[in-house]
Amino acid sequence: MLVANYTFKRVLKAAIGERLSYTETSLFGAEYVKDGKVVVVGPSAYNQKWYAEVTMRNGLIEGVK
Repeated sequence: MLVANYTFKRVLKAAIGERLSYTETSLFGAEYVKDGKVVVVGPSAYNQKWYAEVTMRNGLIEGVK
């Protein structure tokens, strides 16, 4: 799971159309995909207050659920 570098989920939603600010946490390879869906947690790996499914297209955030 990626860590989204946003304080709140609403801040992530406001970033639609921009590049995703994230931190990789997997020991088994990159989880980020330029096109497709990724699951993120925020605001940090140790302080997990929210989760989201982010749809990416051409390296930009297209949608957040």
